[in-house]
Amino acid sequence: MEKLKVVTVSDRRQMKDFVRVPRCIYSHCAQYVPDMERDIPSLFDAKKNSALEFSDIQPFVAYRQDEPVGRVVGIVNHKANKRWQVKNVRFSMLEFIDDPEVSSALLRAVADWGRERGMIAIEGPLGLTDFDKEGMLVEDFDMIGSVNTIYNPDYYPRHMEDMGFEKEVDWLQIHIEIPQEIPARYARVAQYAREQIGLRVVKLTNHQIFQEGYGRRVFQLLNNAYEPIFGFSALSDSQIDEFVHKYLPVIDKQLIPVVLNSQDEVVGVAIAMGSLSHPMQKAKGRLFPFGWYHLGRALTWHREDNAEMLLIAVRPDYQGLGVNAMFFDNLIPIFNKYGFRWAETGPQLEDNVRELSQWKPLHPKFVKRRRCYKKAL
Repeated sequence: MEKLKVVTVSDRRQMKDFVRVPRCIYSHCAQYVPDMERDIPSLFDAKKNSALEFSDIQPFVAYRQDEPVGRVVGIVNHKANKRWQVKNVRFSMLEFIDDPEVSSALLRAVADWGRERGMIAIEGPLGLTDFDKEGMLVEDFDMIGSVNTIYNPDYYPRHMEDMGFEKEVDWLQIHIEIPQEIPARYARVAQYAREQIGLRVVKLTNHQIFQEGYGRRVFQLLNNAYEPIFGFSALSDSQIDEFVHKYLPVIDKQLIPVVLNSQDEVVGVAIAMGSLSHPMQKAKGRLFPFGWYHLGRALTWHREDNAEMLLIAVRPDYQGLGVNAMFFDNLIPIFNKYGFRWAETGPQLEDNVRELSQWKPLHPKFVKRRRCYKKAL
């Protein structure tokens, strides 16, 4: 067997190899949804990714006989480590063929890199921020992935356990069938929130998002709402500006209900979108020559039959006051209008009982358990 080597990505050719590693691993996988390949190099460019203002990052590629057989990214998020009083190096974007020599070499490279920076534990998969893909899939490998979550082969968890990694936290995703009518509990609570608390749902225009500052207010709310959640580090002003200009313009504003109080303060937001899983598979992670057609078609008029509930956030002092019910009261009729038959949430921590219980009137099915692993260095 040819000797394995792991190299730090330092030039354009190695970055191309880093980007194309998943092509061979998932070439015959019907569930895998690729990333947009042209966006990947930007993750490592401080001019294009303001999270690098407070993080160190290093991509690695594993080669055998000059062929890339695996990849990984090492991350030290100094802001998160300070917030949680830890010295952790994170691993992200981990991919490898079914060979223990490859997986162990990749994670050993991250561990050594982190140890050089004073870290005492390795954890992941975690990204630069809580809005990046996180959590290795450990169940439901037969279900199609999504553009905002990790899909991986079923042998990945076995490799992690064989290397001595242990569970740190698990996330679950919620699968719901869209009802034709708004459940009575949501309708009743939403009405109470409107009439007694003075809350209302608005759909932001581009003018409000960019000129009146509501886009920044939405992400400032996310900072406030997610601050206690595992591994979270607050978005900087630069990151907020990046996210506002990158994501909000392309998402259908009808699928972003924003809840305001009587003082016009943003106290809640839900962000949903039609699934892009099949269009992204058809595009194969590339805009050209035909990827733009599949993605544009899905975003404009030919929607899939399911929606993705990307996130829900409620200001802490308004939690339990009916904001969540207002989201469902608003979105369910729109989902039906758009022809969505089912929806799936993003990953939610398994011990976040309040968050998980909000789905009860919709008879949720818990799917796609995913895990953050940890190991002392």
